[in-house]
Amino acid sequence: MTGMERWRLILGEPAGPHCGALEGPAAGRDAALEWLYGREADREDRDVRRGGQGGSVLTTVTWLDDVHRLFPKETIERLERDAVERYDITEIVTDPEVLARVEPNAALLRAVLRTKHLMNPEVLAMARRIVEAVVAEMVRKLAKEVRQALSGTRSRRPSTFKQARNFDFRRTIRANLAHYDPVRRRVSIEKPMFSSRTRRHLEQWQLILVVDQSGSMAGSVIHSAVSASCLWGLPGLKTHLIAFDTSVVDLTSDVTDPVELLMKVQLGGGTDIAKAVAYADGLVENPRRAIVVVISDFYEGGDPNRLVRTVRKLVEQGSEVLGLAALDEDANPDYDRDLAQRLADVGAHVGAMTPGRLAEFVAERIG
Repeated sequence: MTGMERWRLILGEPAGPHCGALEGPAAGRDAALEWLYGREADREDRDVRRGGQGGSVLTTVTWLDDVHRLFPKETIERLERDAVERYDITEIVTDPEVLARVEPNAALLRAVLRTKHLMNPEVLAMARRIVEAVVAEMVRKLAKEVRQALSGTRSRRPSTFKQARNFDFRRTIRANLAHYDPVRRRVSIEKPMFSSRTRRHLEQWQLILVVDQSGSMAGSVIHSAVSASCLWGLPGLKTHLIAFDTSVVDLTSDVTDPVELLMKVQLGGGTDIAKAVAYADGLVENPRRAIVVVISDFYEGGDPNRLVRTVRKLVEQGSEVLGLAALDEDANPDYDRDLAQRLADVGAHVGAMTPGRLAEFVAERIG
């Protein structure tokens, strides 16, 4: 593809007189991009769009076929994500013909969770394929992080087992200071030093994940379900998963099957964080060996004063309370900072954290 063709695709049809006409695959790419992003001019036109060169009218199915034929994988995922999340083209996850062609990815998983109530049994069975594929990949990645986080703490004893995560930076610098080059201002590492690890003693701890299932928290619900599944069954760690909107649902019995768990989640509705945290408080068996993780945007629709009182009670009795503003890959927070600050003032840890970092936090506390 030439540079002028790239600029023509970026700028759209108005750049045609200056960049020249598109032919062949480039014209097809332009038609596919116009079908999707041409909606910016009129968001109400959500059915069909004509390509920049006056090509045939595209349906969602043919558009998807063209996208998979004309673009690389990374671009396909971006286009599908924008179709579902930016332009609300739900046919991608509710039309059997489209579902048969679509490539499972995280954006489509979120779309399935938001639209599964619209699906008939046949379509729902096909959509489950997307859930299973994406969850399996997430479990594979996160399970490794969880194992690493919980495999042991560093001790001061040196080790001959050379592994990157056991590298001892301070001892390495001290051991190699004799090889400092003042001209280059560098220390030559001739003898890297490593630390040994002690086994973590996981015993009689509770982890209670309390997850906001309002529509904006879809990513957090997904990662909480996968995290709970990976943490389930670890020696001495009893994991609970609680989902809430204005009601509270205990999903702990489904933690071993994150796919089934996610298919039961009902995204949307209001938010009553106080009620959910009070329920979690009732589950605590040994306050000094309990971690309560509240995953929410903290826009409270219930009683914020009750929420603060319950969190204060949990902290004062010795429990760890962690408030997560987000739990997705980017840990991109969007939350009520005033309420979050009130929770921090009574002893809660509040911030943004990836699933892997959550596992490290749990490991540090129970270690």
